Amino acid sequence: MPMPRASLFLFSLALVSGLTLAAPAAQAQNPVELGVHGNWTAYRIDETGGKVCYMAAQPDKAEGKYNRRGEIFALITHRPAEGSRNVFSYIAGYEYKPGSDVTVTIDGQSYTLFSQDDTAWAPDAATDEKIANAIRKGSKMVVKGRSSRDTATTDTFILKGSGAAHDAINEACAK
Repeated sequence: MPMPRASLFLFSLALVSGLTLAAPAAQAQNPVELGVHGNWTAYRIDETGGKVCYMAAQPDKAEGKYNRRGEIFALITHRPAEGSRNVFSYIAGYEYKPGSDVTVTIDGQSYTLFSQDDTAWAPDAATDEKIANAIRKGSKMVVKGRSSRDTATTDTFILKGSGAAHDAINEACAK
């Protein structure tokens, strides 16, 4: 289900805290919303070390036999000062089963992510690029994972607006 804007903003504040945990709080600013594009929202954060731009969405459908689950987010992040672009991450809303892989399928093309705690990432920058490009141009993304309690989950995203959200973060964090 798409996230209410207030919830997405609170998540953004939490992300800022996580991104700058080792730095003094004065170094990070509140996220600036760059725009809502379909199911995706684009943001920019100005930090002492440079800009961070990201786009985030929640699934349209979350399935699994669980009693309780936190918020779920798919993100693509640019950190131009670090030479990092199109980093895909997935926050599951639960702790992953240790050592378990996560599968992302976009319009029939599958990618394997590694997991740690509640987050999954692509194994390398080349896979990040492929996933970001597929999200940008695709229509549907399905993410499958397994919780630490061995519960299988399937989250489905409609990718409407992802191309425009990606354009917004590209423009805001141009090299």
